[in-house]
Amino acid sequence: MAKKAKGNRVQVIMECTEHKASGMPGTSRYITVKNRKNTTERLELKKYNPILKKVTVHKEIK
Repeated sequence: MAKKAKGNRVQVIMECTEHKASGMPGTSRYITVKNRKNTTERLELKKYNPILKKVTVHKEIK
């Protein structure tokens, strides 16, 4: 079972935008934690995509 969130810290899923647009099979996703109080908008980070073998922009989903 998932842990209940304590305070303002929440777990978010990051998904690659370039990979999604390319139409290739598979996905590149990362799980990270953000502070809901300080960062109200969706996160956008540069992360490594092992399928495309380069650093791409990953956006928060859900």
